[in-house]
Amino acid sequence: MTTTYASAGVDIDEGDRFVRMIKKSVRSTFNPRVLKDIGAFGGFFDARFPSLKSPVLVSSVDGVGTKLLIAQMAGRHTTPGQDLVNHCVNDILVCGARPLFFLDYFATGRLRAETAAAVIKGFTRACRANGCALIGGETAEMPGMYGEDEYDLAGTIVGVVERAKIIDGRRVKKGDVLIGLRSTGLHTNGFSLARAVLFKHFGVDSYLDELGSTLGDALLAVHRSYLPTISPLMEAIPIHGLSHITGGGIVGNTSRVLPRGRSLRIDWGAWERPPLFSLIQRLGEVPEEDLRRTFNLGVGLVVIVAPRQVDDVLGFLRRKKDWGFVMGEVI
Repeated sequence: MTTTYASAGVDIDEGDRFVRMIKKSVRSTFNPRVLKDIGAFGGFFDARFPSLKSPVLVSSVDGVGTKLLIAQMAGRHTTPGQDLVNHCVNDILVCGARPLFFLDYFATGRLRAETAAAVIKGFTRACRANGCALIGGETAEMPGMYGEDEYDLAGTIVGVVERAKIIDGRRVKKGDVLIGLRSTGLHTNGFSLARAVLFKHFGVDSYLDELGSTLGDALLAVHRSYLPTISPLMEAIPIHGLSHITGGGIVGNTSRVLPRGRSLRIDWGAWERPPLFSLIQRLGEVPEEDLRRTFNLGVGLVVIVAPRQVDDVLGFLRRKKDWGFVMGEVI
């Protein structure tokens, strides 16, 4: 019996069709600094930064975690790419960097061009919104590693910051104030716990009055990009530290930007938690400490500033029609 690559589970023709489907979408993220078209062995990006005296490249790599399982369950394939781009943008943003370009990795048990193209559409939508070029990626069809309708994602982002404007926590002092910015839900962390609790009681399409939406809509809310708010804030007001609240929660992530000998005093009653977190805690009888270490609890990013700057930051956020609140201090 003749065995071909296609009969073994890898369809090169489907891969070629997929590339043709995404070319226009990927090109829509390009700018004059992208030097090669889609299909080259590497992505080319003009690395001249005439406006910066001492440019420093900042990079990060991440995934979406088990939020992908819910997206696949719901058949919604454009949101995971947005989640991933925005997550990576936030990770370098809290270092003071603006994004330049992004590269994606898409792995699946069986390549279905329409599904993969929807995922890439999510990448390109978020890249355009963040002013970031999608200059390359890898599509891996791996039968036996994944089920036929399963896929996994990873992404790498590269940005740039002026060396003198790097935000790394060195300026954080005792008495500095923590200002929280709201999240759009779980973002991309804590889904293993959320799934273990919620899907014992509900389906992905179950409408919950407590949430004002279906469970799928609440869980798949796109991870927010803080670039439109924080980028101009960094230019207007001296910021001592920034923390992207991901796995590890508010304390675990914000402690990463504190100098030696400093810790946090969090006022856990300073904001109202979105009902999704309360629902998970109640149904799963999740201990408060575990909840705090797992989820962002409605706070997606923390800004650390000197006490004299608090009113300026809150006023700036109000003008941006954002929601910020004092939630603690450095001790």
